[in-house]
Amino acid sequence: MEAIKKIEINKIAKIILLAIFGSILLTISAKIKIPFYPVPMTMQTFVVLFLGIVLGSKIGLLTISLYLFEGIFGLPVFAGTPEKGIGLVYFTGPTMGYLIGFTIATYLAGLFKYESGLISNFFKLVLSVSFIYFLGLFWLGILIGWEKPLFKLGAQPFLLAELFKILLLLFLLPSLIKIKKIAKII
Repeated sequence: MEAIKKIEINKIAKIILLAIFGSILLTISAKIKIPFYPVPMTMQTFVVLFLGIVLGSKIGLLTISLYLFEGIFGLPVFAGTPEKGIGLVYFTGPTMGYLIGFTIATYLAGLFKYESGLISNFFKLVLSVSFIYFLGLFWLGILIGWEKPLFKLGAQPFLLAELFKILLLLFLLPSLIKIKKIAKII
């Protein structure tokens, strides 16, 4: 009984450490940005999918949720913080839909099995990341108005970079699957 408790505590500690490390990685990816209006381009979507693939759907979702709560509670983890505000005020700005989309994207990326072919894996990653853009554009429409060219402002400038990030993940996928198996993360 004592050994089982120790194993459970070790597992919980491992999950917490992974979530904190993932949150730090996501914060770093948010700070590496190319300025665009109204949403900056960062490496976050790459890291969001990466975390889902490596950590799995549940721990990936926990990691993204931790990151979002850190930002909502005022830590400068988001791409535009602290220069454009912090906390809930920043969170409810133009990037909120994209940030919420991170949760679905990570969950889906972690849910999929990547043992199949290249084309299949490509579409799994595209489907995962598309929720970031669906929710991002939806929130942007609510915030700045549906009459604005939402796709042109909130998605089109990022699509080529997004394709590059997905292709990079496809290239790294065999190594990421090995890392996941070695770490025995489910």
